Amino acid sequence: MDSPHLSRRLLVSLVSVLALASLSTGLAQGAPPPVKEPAAPTAAAAAVTFSDEFDGPAGAAADGGKWQTETGDNVANHERQFYTAGNRNAALDGQGHLVITARRENPSNYQCWYGRCEYTSARLNTAGRFTTTYGRVEARMKIPRGQGIWPAFWMLGNDIGQVGWPNSGEIDIMENVGFEPSTVHGTLHGPGYSGSGGIGAGYTLPGGQAFADAFHTFSVDWSPNAITWSVDGTVYQRRTPADLGGRQWVFDKPFFLILNLAVGGYWPGDPDGSTVLPQQLLVDYVRVSTDTAQPGGGGPITGIGGKCVDVAGADSANGTAVQLYDCNGTAAQKWSVGGDGTIRALGKCLDVASGGTADGTRTQLWECNGSAAQQWAVPAARDIVNPQADKCLDATGGSSANGTRLQIWTCTGAAAQKWTVTR
Repeated sequence: MDSPHLSRRLLVSLVSVLALASLSTGLAQGAPPPVKEPAAPTAAAAAVTFSDEFDGPAGAAADGGKWQTETGDNVANHERQFYTAGNRNAALDGQGHLVITARRENPSNYQCWYGRCEYTSARLNTAGRFTTTYGRVEARMKIPRGQGIWPAFWMLGNDIGQVGWPNSGEIDIMENVGFEPSTVHGTLHGPGYSGSGGIGAGYTLPGGQAFADAFHTFSVDWSPNAITWSVDGTVYQRRTPADLGGRQWVFDKPFFLILNLAVGGYWPGDPDGSTVLPQQLLVDYVRVSTDTAQPGGGGPITGIGGKCVDVAGADSANGTAVQLYDCNGTAAQKWSVGGDGTIRALGKCLDVASGGTADGTRTQLWECNGSAAQQWAVPAARDIVNPQADKCLDATGGSSANGTRLQIWTCTGAAAQKWTVTR
């Protein structure tokens, strides 16, 4: 479904926030947050390009070498909060979390678009400190709850100062509006598909669970011409240029990260008598990783029956069949998943024959040429997807026999389409 929010960034500085003195007010009183879970291991060939685990003393501000804190209000969405500087509304809790707190208060006579501000909160970004093009971008968070409460984890194109929004592009990794406690949204915004016309989808927890009740991990896997969203490792949406109806894809360039907790606005509506404040967004970690594996390195890709993706006869000639075979550790079974969206073995690329998009089109080894036939997304759900065709790498006939050819096929979630990539 489309994400019906409007631009959130027009009246808040994105790239030149002044470093203000930290304020001394601590975190809101309440039950202590849960103990931080240990970090999951990162695959050996995946390079972590940005990480903040938010370790530090309680009350400390976020690391200024990684984050800048924006200040001010936002008339563009008719949000109600004033974003403050320092550690007043964004501080570490001493247990490995960043806590962004929204309060009903105005301690410094802040002025908003509607008059005297009624709420305070915080918004942080990495502009001028960190940008990324492609990779996995994820955060583990426990979101707040309540009517009018609007937490978000998202990205903006680093060229926003030159081209403006929405030409810069926006990737919303996670948004929640308080009247939907069980649902989060992931959305793309760009020229001709912004605001209420953004292209996205929602993900709803089963059984009426609320996102505010526990920590969840929100991720995008981003490669050339493909972005895939997941919650706790479950993929719920994949977008490619084919989804834009001929409009411009603006997601092959550097983006920076944003964390914020808004109050009110056109989409969530304003707080009402049911809204309990303060509310807190707890962020366990934010991580960005990419893959630095090079052709000739890498490791096996295993599929149905525990068999390995194999280059037939270890032949590096263009057009050599890609198949399943008993794992044997040879170079014909060592695949590198690159940050450029390619999957390589023997110095060549996994390729969809003739750039086909139909079910049953065979895969082969071919000289790397940058074409869409050689672009693959490898999301957490263990699919390997060719975005041009929007189809999955598949073992023909669901067979695990040696020599079974690999093809592309409509993604079904079947065992023949599940792969374990060892990097």
